[in-house]
Amino acid sequence: MSKYDGTAPVAVTVDLVIFTLRESALQVLLIERGKPPFMGGLALPGGFVRDHEDLRGAALRELGEETGVDGGKLHLEQLRTFGTPGRDPRVRTFTVAYLALGPDLPAPVAGTDAAHARWMPVAQALSPSVELAFDHRAILREGLDRARGKLEYTTVAAAFCQEPFTLADLRHVYEVVWDLDLDPSNFRRKVLKADDFVVPTGAFRAPEVGRPAELYRRGRTELLYPPMVRTTQPT
Repeated sequence: MSKYDGTAPVAVTVDLVIFTLRESALQVLLIERGKPPFMGGLALPGGFVRDHEDLRGAALRELGEETGVDGGKLHLEQLRTFGTPGRDPRVRTFTVAYLALGPDLPAPVAGTDAAHARWMPVAQALSPSVELAFDHRAILREGLDRARGKLEYTTVAAAFCQEPFTLADLRHVYEVVWDLDLDPSNFRRKVLKADDFVVPTGAFRAPEVGRPAELYRRGRTELLYPPMVRTTQPT
């Protein structure tokens, strides 16, 4: 087995998969790169980790600098590390990818080495017509798989909802992220059966037609029991 001799340069970066629901679609935050490599290409927000930073701090800084989004207000978790040789033409690079979720996030404001920043529907970003820099298509795909899976066994779906929310608001999150239509009555039964998933506020939202809808807030539990299992797999 060969040994690393300490002479080859190695860099560590962070990349962020930021999802929100806008215009009834699951959307991802992308930047247009203002510097080589891939100048002018679309990419996930991210950059190099500085000597004094930990990984989460670097992720929050890059997100704020490149898009103006405050990551401290989002559900933020590590996705995994990507290190395929050649993924960055500048230097041997390992990137720690983060997944972040937030409700109806505002339009981003580009900065530092990002020429532009914008939301794009995930289906469009993963389509053959869109090219993403580095290995960001693979990172985005893995982030989407993680988000879909987490909706089954955690209460993270509520992170997409502005509180207070209705069960229809929450069901809409599942339908958009999973790309599935769910039966309202069955969904309501499962949500209310789950331990401390949602908590009624005692208030109601008056609709334009029909009966007022009860309003809820997120419960304290993070694990969803029983889980909300998908019956079919999205594309």
